[in-house]
Amino acid sequence: MEYKWKALSVTSLGALMAAVDSTVVLLALFPMAADLKSDFVTMTWVVIAYLVVNTALVLSLGRLADLYGRKRLYNIGFAIFTAGSALCGLAPTGLTLVAFRVVQGAGAALITSNAFAILSEAFPRNETGRAFGLQAVVWGLGNVLGIILGGVIITFTSWRWIFLINVPIGIFATAWAYRTLRTVKPLGQRGSFDVPAAAAFTTGLLSLLVGISWGLLYAWHDAITIGALLLSPVLFAAFVAWEAKYSKDPILDLAFFKNRTFAFSTFAALFQSLAFFSVNFLLLFYLEGIAGLSVLTASYLIVPFAVAGAIIGPLGGALSDRFGFRRISAVGLLITSGSLFLFSRLMVNTTLLQIGALEAFSGVGLAFFWPSNTSAIMSSTPPAKYGVGSGAMNTFRNTGMILSFALSLTAATAVIPARIVYQLFIGNLSGKLSPAYASAYLSGQSFAFEISTSLVLVALVFVLLSGERRGWSRGDGPSHESVPAPADAPVAAPDSG
Repeated sequence: MEYKWKALSVTSLGALMAAVDSTVVLLALFPMAADLKSDFVTMTWVVIAYLVVNTALVLSLGRLADLYGRKRLYNIGFAIFTAGSALCGLAPTGLTLVAFRVVQGAGAALITSNAFAILSEAFPRNETGRAFGLQAVVWGLGNVLGIILGGVIITFTSWRWIFLINVPIGIFATAWAYRTLRTVKPLGQRGSFDVPAAAAFTTGLLSLLVGISWGLLYAWHDAITIGALLLSPVLFAAFVAWEAKYSKDPILDLAFFKNRTFAFSTFAALFQSLAFFSVNFLLLFYLEGIAGLSVLTASYLIVPFAVAGAIIGPLGGALSDRFGFRRISAVGLLITSGSLFLFSRLMVNTTLLQIGALEAFSGVGLAFFWPSNTSAIMSSTPPAKYGVGSGAMNTFRNTGMILSFALSLTAATAVIPARIVYQLFIGNLSGKLSPAYASAYLSGQSFAFEISTSLVLVALVFVLLSGERRGWSRGDGPSHESVPAPADAPVAAPDSG
């Protein structure tokens, strides 16, 4: 078997674990809350803590991988994620579960910061879209598998098994990655890890995300909310000043953003995630509160989205390789904006068949956008800094996801009482919403989807302005010159772990 397919099998295992975990946790919030006697805020942090830590660390860990080896850090990521899963499954309280989700998030950051870099090194430039499209298949199948496993586990066993099931899979994945991945020789001279820059960026982003989450869950006038939101821009300004004036080896060379393809494609990823991540949360609220479905039954309506993404993902990637990532990304965003606009028109009498069709339609849009956008960002990143490119991409995407999650909860709590939102969120609402609350919720949901439609159109503008670069510099840092992409996988050094 060619090395590129072995590398894809390794990253697919990581994607599968992450996709299953992201779906199954949402289905298990109610049994977790009941068993651990936890409140709405704690259960929300079970979801947010994982995303916040993953987002805050992914850029710095991507740079570390560029310096000290992707294989080593990817394996460490699998091990930490597996250990975090085991700890989550044994958590005695809600607060310890949140803490162990932080451990899981750190492991996930090591995995996601390296996965796209590994694929970009393993596949020739004219096949990266195909590789990312196949990765989309795994995400789609993982989401479906998460719903099925979640239903079986919650129905017949304890919620703890949604985490413990990761342990044997994680042990196998760690061993397979160690055995399979090559230790690629760094391109250019090895630099140094910029600790002050990493500290400023990580704490700045962490402060921003915690401030938003704290304001959403507690109060926007709370001292912690205000302090965190005020501290964040100061830390970001310090990060930019240090990187521009003092750093000898920047963790994120600001010259990256002089490359139009990299900069605009990354901003497009941010706005697409900001627009789209809230969709399934809002739809689950709708299906529970308006259609009167249980959270497990409601989650089956997500399956058409995942299946459509899995089927169309390879096509989107292949078309990106053939016709260019800008065109295919634009097509995906046009489809996404159409689906979001139609979601904004959901009514009390909208049929489940119509919702399933809309979910499938939106899955097609994501399947066109995601592989081509990833290909655009990674192809405009120098090979010596694939970890930084991957880390920056995931930082922007994950930040958009967290803000989108906040948007969905804000849209709901603005129009119906927080106690009812809590019941919708953890899936224990008894019956449907009252007519008055249903009308109010539909109004808030419609407004949220209209905002999301506008955000997707902003992402489309960035895509259209991004240009179409089809090469990279073999140098150590960012370059604006296009050179032919290598035809083969990189030369590997003997395995050293």
